[in-house]
Amino acid sequence: MSETLLSLENISVSFPHGTGYIKAVDGVSFDVGREETVGVVGESGSGKTLTALSIMRLLPPNAAFSGKTLFKGLDISSLGNSELQKIRGKDISMVFQEPMTSLNPVLTVGYQIAEALAIHSGISMKEALSEAAGLLRRVNIPSPESRAREYPHQLSGGMRQRAMIAMAIACGPSLIIADEPTTALDVTIQAQILELLGSLKEINRMSLLLITHDLGIVSEWASRVVVMYAGRVVENAPAKEIFINPKHPYTLGLIESLPRRKGEKLLPIPGQVPAPDALPKGCKFSSRCKYVVSECLNNEPELSPAGSSEHLSRCVKAMVL
Repeated sequence: MSETLLSLENISVSFPHGTGYIKAVDGVSFDVGREETVGVVGESGSGKTLTALSIMRLLPPNAAFSGKTLFKGLDISSLGNSELQKIRGKDISMVFQEPMTSLNPVLTVGYQIAEALAIHSGISMKEALSEAAGLLRRVNIPSPESRAREYPHQLSGGMRQRAMIAMAIACGPSLIIADEPTTALDVTIQAQILELLGSLKEINRMSLLLITHDLGIVSEWASRVVVMYAGRVVENAPAKEIFINPKHPYTLGLIESLPRRKGEKLLPIPGQVPAPDALPKGCKFSSRCKYVVSECLNNEPELSPAGSSEHLSRCVKAMVL
């Protein structure tokens, strides 16, 4: 096991609802090691993106946060905005799922990359603009000098995502959080973006937290997988183990719903993720689970070792799946 770089401890995110609050993320804990790639998977509404945003403290203003986020041993969740600003973009960077809404439409791509460099590296804006073109070259954007002078709408979707990656690596961070980095891109461009992230991770010796709903991506790139459902971690295990021997019915359902041979019928998980204000009393997956027993309906299982200390599952039948 590699040295821990990031550790989430009992992270919860709540929003006002009626006279109280409801939890959209509930007690999430997991680690990311140095130079490790961890994949976080789950359906839409499972809490993946909110968990990622909580690390960077980019949650909506009405969100209530609790728990600890330890980065290199420092509890960054307790830092003030000015202290946290020194870490965002420099030590931890984020690649968002939709660059067209993440990039400023009235500023050139080069300026937006240079701005981060000037703030965190202390160089002049002129020097930063020159380096921005070099960063665009590193992410394989052709004619980087001229592209740096263009606006986001003048670039293709794939180029915009590459520009976001250039911005993310500009200050040499230890950790990149990639939130659905290939959303809305065609299959060929998706593969190129993932290859780029993977090669930059190795060259720069970074850690990567990869948020996705695509198990195929996770199986190829992640060394560890965290499976989320209804705001909770339901399984956490080494990638090579989770695909061979899943220990939670939800993980098994996700794997079984993957397309296999041509003409073979898909096996979708019935139903949908319940709303945070309409969760079942016991196991939150019980209403969709084909292995449900009476015990599942009243008590929510703890996330516990399932065969080994490195394989955790939130299921009373984990050992017999």
